[in-house]
Amino acid sequence: MNLSDVSKTAIVTLRSHVIEANRRPPLLDDPMAAVCLERLQALATSADEQAVFEHKLSRALTSHIAIRARKYDAIVNAYIAHHPDCTVINLGCGFDTRFWRIDNQNCRYIELDLPAVLELKKRVLANELAYELIGTSVLEPTWIDQVTVRNNRHFLLVAEGLFMYLPRPAVLELLQEFTAKFADSQIVFEVVTEKYTRGLWKKIVERKFRSEMGVDAGASYNFGVKQGAEIEEVAPGLKIINEWSFVEDADVYPPILRYLGLARTQWTITAAIN
Repeated sequence: MNLSDVSKTAIVTLRSHVIEANRRPPLLDDPMAAVCLERLQALATSADEQAVFEHKLSRALTSHIAIRARKYDAIVNAYIAHHPDCTVINLGCGFDTRFWRIDNQNCRYIELDLPAVLELKKRVLANELAYELIGTSVLEPTWIDQVTVRNNRHFLLVAEGLFMYLPRPAVLELLQEFTAKFADSQIVFEVVTEKYTRGLWKKIVERKFRSEMGVDAGASYNFGVKQGAEIEEVAPGLKIINEWSFVEDADVYPPILRYLGLARTQWTITAAIN
């Protein structure tokens, strides 16, 4: 399928959705994920089959990913409810099937990812895709002008499991670009603690990716923060509305994670763009 290690993590995400949707009770209702996964697997090489589709995923990992997706869906639906006819942009969407899990009748929905990823997604979901896809890097700023050509208000930018893989200077520049180009909008994105992006901790994360996800060190954390408030300092147009971690969810697995002080090691920030 000729995907990078980072893009292959999108298949891990998809598999996690399917696994957790099949539990009883399910953590996530995502029937389209099963359709997408089946069609992707039919296209896989034997190497990809073994490394990406057959690699055993821990319940801690799959439940984390499903809980995170469920939370982001709730944030998206809440924004649509308050801003009918808004625009939702799923940045670095991978093989996400969020469109079918949200109130898609009351928003303009756009997905953005690298051309190779979206070409494959079009191939496996050709007859089901009923929204706009933009094949480009999120760091290529021309896409912003493309989506704001009619207006720049009431956008929700969704970056689930994306920014931590990108270079720190590029993420900060992108956030500043958002504050300059969007108005009366919001962004929801995941961050990790800065220590995971350097030294021994970075190597531990890379080893964890190899063992838990079956991908190489090409998938590694590069952007992190010590605390969420840093975002407001680097992009003064951003105002944090909420911070949330999957370990705070009642369904977190194993439950002991709620008591280990991990809430600000990997978490989600929702911010207003003024």
